[in-house]
Parts: sequence; C-alpha cells; structure tokens
Amino acid sequence: MKQAPNPGADRYALMEKIQMVDFALVELTLYLDTHPQDSQAIQQFNQLAVESRDLKTMYEKQFGPLRQFGGSFSGYPWNWGDSPWPWQL
Repeated sequence: MKQAPNPGADRYALMEKIQMVDFALVELTLYLDTHPQDSQAIQQFNQLAVESRDLKTMYEKQFGPLRQFGGSFSGYPWNWGDSPWPWQL
C-alpha cells in the first residue's frame, strides 16, 4: 500500500537542507576569515551560497515567506503572519 504524501514532512526535510547548507556557509565564512587565499574554500562557499538561495526560493514557492528585510516577497494578502515560522519547525 502506498503512503499518502505528507506536506509537513516535505517542509521539515527542505528546512533541514536549508539549515545544513547555511551552517556550512557560516563555518566556511569563519574559515575564510583566517584563510582568505584558499581558492577551493571560496569556490565551495560560492557554490553553497547559490544552493542556499535556490533552496530558500524553493521553500518560499511551496510554503511562504522565509527571509525578511526585502529578501522575500509577500503574497496577497500580507502573509507574513501565516505560521509556522521557520524557527517553529
């Protein structure tokens, strides 16, 4: 028997991917602060930055706004109050 799709599980899985990529970006930022000439780390940082942006865009298309301060657009009507908030997942 095939299980029905679980949109909540999809939301959690996508958020977990976003958190993993963003964690790696923070770590690479700290590393690059002390190793600014490491071209391989810079390349990895840039690849992960694109991946983070794409994952967040995908999340927003499926589940609503994620980034504040102009990083995300609102639907109509204003949907920033819709839950759950990303930190509530």
